[in-house]
Amino acid sequence: MPLAQAQDALTESRVTVQVRRFASLRSPAKRDAPPVVGVDGCPGGWLAVRMPADAPDKAELYFFEEFEALLVAFGDAAAIAVDMPIGLPDRRTGAGRACEVEARARLGARQSSVFSIPARGAVMAGDYAEACNVALETSDPPRKVSKQAFMLFPKIREIDLCWEDGMEGHLFECHPELAFWALNGGRPMALPKKVKSRNNPPGLDERARALEAAGFAPGFLVHGNTERMPGKARRDDLLDACVCAWSAARISRGEGIAFPEEPEFDGLGRPMSITV
Repeated sequence: MPLAQAQDALTESRVTVQVRRFASLRSPAKRDAPPVVGVDGCPGGWLAVRMPADAPDKAELYFFEEFEALLVAFGDAAAIAVDMPIGLPDRRTGAGRACEVEARARLGARQSSVFSIPARGAVMAGDYAEACNVALETSDPPRKVSKQAFMLFPKIREIDLCWEDGMEGHLFECHPELAFWALNGGRPMALPKKVKSRNNPPGLDERARALEAAGFAPGFLVHGNTERMPGKARRDDLLDACVCAWSAARISRGEGIAFPEEPEFDGLGRPMSITV
């Protein structure tokens, strides 16, 4: 059901009016245990893990080409945690947003997984050269944009276009490695998830064991509840979506940890915070 209906939701999103889309997000249907959702950007779209907050073993895997369709499909979610920056600074100073600085301070050898988002103007630029020029003008000290960060800009813009007032209580910026830090009792993962931009099987297995201990079914951590991973998604995308779902469950119970502790907001009032 999940993959087929996810595609149906994509079609529905193109004809669904905003009133319905965000009314459902702000007023989830009454039920005993509203679901939570973890989301990771992947090649071609978004990988989402939906589950009851108290039952990771009942998790389901979904794939969406558009973030808008994901919001339509999961309008009843108690919390959605996504591995993507939400609040964008008007100007980058020092090592970046406070949430990025605090995340790195806790991740030790895994801190390279946290990149500093440039200013909003750079994220909205039309091409790489323009993004670098804007970033240089809006950063202190002046910095260009890395190619890796630039590849994420379209997905950041997707979320930015979907954002409306009131979503800060339902849609949260998360970071998988910081979430694994929390899942691992305040210790970063011992092994890297990737080595030279390639998946590192021992590192993936370490993360899968942590998720299995948290209640996820072992088989689900291989390819979800499908015969194979959807689209061009990979196992690291699945594990990241799972740990974001684990964070969403914590958030829904009031147990999430926000970095920084005192909330910061960008010029448009969107939270510059990572919650796990």
